[in-house]
Formats: sequence, C-alpha cells, structure tokens
Amino acid sequence: MPRQIVPAGSDPTAIGEVSAPPFARLPDPSILFARRAQRLAALAEGHQLGPYLRFLAALSNAQHHIRDGLPDPAAPDIDARERARSFGMPPLDRNRPATAALAETLERLIVAASKVEKPEVATGALERLKQAGPSERDGMVRNVLADAIPMEALAEHVYVAAALQVHFTRLAGWLDAAALVPVGDGACPVCGGPPVSSIIVGWQGAHGARFCACSLCGTLWNYVRIKCTLCGSTKGIGYQEIEGGPGTVKAETCEACGCYVKILHQHKDPALDPVADDVATLGLDLLVREGGYRRGSFNPFLIGY
Repeated sequence: MPRQIVPAGSDPTAIGEVSAPPFARLPDPSILFARRAQRLAALAEGHQLGPYLRFLAALSNAQHHIRDGLPDPAAPDIDARERARSFGMPPLDRNRPATAALAETLERLIVAASKVEKPEVATGALERLKQAGPSERDGMVRNVLADAIPMEALAEHVYVAAALQVHFTRLAGWLDAAALVPVGDGACPVCGGPPVSSIIVGWQGAHGARFCACSLCGTLWNYVRIKCTLCGSTKGIGYQEIEGGPGTVKAETCEACGCYVKILHQHKDPALDPVADDVATLGLDLLVREGGYRRGSFNPFLIGY
C-alpha cells in the first residue's frame, strides 16, 4: 500500500489563523451520537468495512435513543470538583463507575442492541452479555475503563463501551468547561481517558486549532500543534497518509515514544467524526504499523487493532 510521509514543518494548516480557542468543549449528548450514526452510515457506502460500519451506525443510533428517561447520573459535587481542579486532576473518577444510572444505561443498551442488525459474532456476544450477572458486568466496565480488554471477549466489551460512552458523556455535560484545567499529556481533562484522535477545527475564533477528542466522554481539549499528544515531545513528529487519499486524515507519528495518533482535518471536511473516521481509516493503521509505530490512541470499536 503506497504511503506519503509529510515532514512536521509542512503541515498545511495556517496556525496563525488561530485566535483564542477555548481550552475545552464539552459534548452535547443530545446530538453527538445521532451525528455519529449519520457519519458512520455515510462512510459505510461502498466501504470494505461496510457491514461493520453499518452495525456501528445502528449502535450509535441506539446510544442516541436510550438517553430519554435515564436517571440523572451522580455528578461530583462542587467541593469534589474544586479539589480535583486544585490538584490538576480530572473531575470524573474512572475508578468509581458502578452506579445505578450506569447499570440502567447498560441494560437499556442491551435491549436496544437486540433490535439491531448485526454480525453473527456480535449476536453471540450480546447473548453472553445478557446472561452476565452484575459482578461480571462490573468487571467488563472496569476492563474498558482500564483499556485492558481480554482478546477472547472483545465483542461483549463493544456493547459495554457503548454504554459507558453514553454515561460519561451525560456526566461531562453537567460540568463547567471554563473550570477545567490540563491534567497531563494524553489525558482528557474531564475523565482522564486517552484520546481517540485529534482534530483540526474550523470553528469561528478557533480556526486551525487542534483539539484532542476523548474516546469515553466525548470532551474536546485544546492541544498544541506539532506535539505528540501522548508523550508531549516536539521532536521527531511526522505525518503519514495513504497516497491518493483526500488528505483529511493523517497519522501523527512520534519518534520519541514510537506511537501514533490520527489527526483529522475537520476544517477541510466538517463531517469528520473523531470516532467514526478513526474506524473507517483502519487501512492507515495497518500502513503506519508497517513502519514500526504503535497505536497510542484508544477506540473501543477498534479493539484488537
């Protein structure tokens, strides 16, 4: 598969266009999953991963619809948020996920996913998840949050991850973006999770700015360009893309840590979605890995790759 390697200094976006971008933008659960479903459905047309992308589109649509009537999640109180801020910690604690709201979210997702057309392996995985008891489901939740999903149970964890996205997106929506602070390279300022990808936005007042996208809670946080989103190195940064492609999705590689994270040029194509387009560009992952780089981002729908 041909490739094109672009030196870091030749990144085409005019950084000088950026004015004063906000540090963070919180997700809007009322539209996030519906838009992702639309993007996945569009990407599926004529794509070699078409069946899987259509399944994810239906699952994203289920994520959108199960929100109505869910109990309010237990967001951290003001004192807890202030303590987290003062110590440079994310306000949402990934180590304490087990709540009634999350259990209800997962149960609703299981019911909704039962009506979704899916591959045979996904059908079997859903049946196993239905039969799992509370402690087993809690273990799956912790596996997803720790990015430690066992290879023999990948498919079951896709559904658990989808429920966690709904839950944490709703929690993030309760927060104040202006009160968030950086918590470290490669870490979401809301939940501490890794990025799924980063995007160059075309928003008014932030045109050309780069934002990392959280794979769990959907928060976007501003991050310096031409800098590794994982280790913070500014040396040995390069960009790879599939030759002949539209040039809207590239892999940002880092010689310091040997990892890569995709960067999406949303200012060129506003339809790009941090999660959906990451899945749809699996071919780029395979290409970059041939060069010895490791995938440094986390996408629950690309588990195993």
